[in-house]
Amino acid sequence: MTNPIPRRSHALHRTGHSSAVDIQARYYAETAAIYDAMHGRERDGHDLALRFLSALVQQFELRSVLDVGCGTGRVLRHLRERHADLHVRGVEPVPALIRQAIEAHGVAAENIVCGRGEALPYADSSFDAVCEFGILHHVAQPNAIVREMLRVARHAVFLSDGNRFGQGSLSSRLAKLALYRLKLWPLVNYVKTRGRGYTVTAGDGLAYSYSVFDSYALLSQWTPRVILIPTSLSNTKGWANPLLTAGQVLACAIRD
Repeated sequence: MTNPIPRRSHALHRTGHSSAVDIQARYYAETAAIYDAMHGRERDGHDLALRFLSALVQQFELRSVLDVGCGTGRVLRHLRERHADLHVRGVEPVPALIRQAIEAHGVAAENIVCGRGEALPYADSSFDAVCEFGILHHVAQPNAIVREMLRVARHAVFLSDGNRFGQGSLSSRLAKLALYRLKLWPLVNYVKTRGRGYTVTAGDGLAYSYSVFDSYALLSQWTPRVILIPTSLSNTKGWANPLLTAGQVLACAIRD
């Protein structure tokens, strides 16, 4: 199925008359009604991550979960269906996606707050767990969101997102890792994206180069117990899994 990005978003991207935030907001607003159908191809990895999350909710007896960038409420619905007593809330910056969650998917309006991940409207340690599914590669400063997630969480933080080091050919993956370790990747990516720092595609809108490993240091400072689970098919097998083999990874930071 062809999922064209709205033409106006393409125009904004070409002319540079709008900020990256505006381009992404417009993309989601214009695709809200078909958002779930458009992203069906991504569900294998995130659905697997959701199953792990659901199991860990039960294993660690978590009583409340906040989903940051909840979109049309897929995570909220999944958790409520499997954990009737779980207190589940979502934060989403795009009103059109919130309306879709409420009107098309039956998510209770009081369960979603309109807000941004960089400034979560909750006090410190408000939720047992805080999660995100595929939003960090859409923002210029993903660790600003991760810091907020760590602030609001009591016991666990879950990041289900992309991993640039597990994408592309083996030589490309190794080159990206080497450039990243040499602190040259931002410059290379700047040149690669012709000074924008991001790309725009029909299926994913505006996206930045991101890996969950970019946030590993923050997670490990919060707790030494960080579990990495590859949720996409591995490109190769070996000791470097999931760093150099998985294009999508679930990072689970869990503390007592």
